[in-house]
Amino acid sequence: MIGFFLGASTTSFSVVPAWEIAEKLALVVLCMIFARSAAMAFNRWLDVKWDALNPRTAVREIPAGIIPKNSAFRFVVVNCLLFIGCTWLINPLCFALSFVALAVVLGYSFTKRFTPLCHLVLGLGLSLAPIGAYLAVTGRFAWLPILFSLTVIFWVSGFDIIYALQDEEFDKSQRLYSMPSWLGKARALRVSEFLHGCSTACVVAAGLYGGSGWWYWGGVAIFIGMLIYQHAIVKPHDLSRVNLAFMTANGIASVVFAGFVITDLCFYAHL
Repeated sequence: MIGFFLGASTTSFSVVPAWEIAEKLALVVLCMIFARSAAMAFNRWLDVKWDALNPRTAVREIPAGIIPKNSAFRFVVVNCLLFIGCTWLINPLCFALSFVALAVVLGYSFTKRFTPLCHLVLGLGLSLAPIGAYLAVTGRFAWLPILFSLTVIFWVSGFDIIYALQDEEFDKSQRLYSMPSWLGKARALRVSEFLHGCSTACVVAAGLYGGSGWWYWGGVAIFIGMLIYQHAIVKPHDLSRVNLAFMTANGIASVVFAGFVITDLCFYAHL
């Protein structure tokens, strides 16, 4: 949403009608739904063998037999086709890059088999969203959405490491790769802290580069506060609040930050 409204703030409604911007917003939201649905379902489909063996994930729909594996794969294909179709309706550049986006978000599911850098690949997949939404409106690249994408890479990879702490022993037993299984819980948390520090630097750089107002900096303060909070409640010897950090803290951080940034864009760009 930040990427989209950032693009809209650079667009003159005398050149691009408001109804066309609204139409592109609807298509961007659909792209998000279809790409994320395809990626999540593909991950579940591909990892069903390990999900069935892991007590934490054995209750998921495919290993539990609630959803047949073939049905899940058909769901992936349909969502991929719908995603590509929506990008075709947006503009030629988004259509051409849709295949790259799918390659990244689906390819992530393979990475845990051969590299502990899998968390960064997940971050890369989600980081395509700000750039993609900006391209949907403007049809051109710019530095500011790239800075937001860098923020997302480091933010997502950092909290994905926290989530992976739960499976350290299982990943080791199955020869799967992750930062916790490679470095251990304590050092993996240090890597997560470093990545979240990089995310903080990028979100500050984006605000300075874009000449953002007070609404933006208020959102940054809350965003950074939620990053600090999740590291304060998760310890190597106490993982009882991992889901609070992974789901709740990051959910609040993303929604509140987006609200503040979009308000800032609307206030200063008079959208």
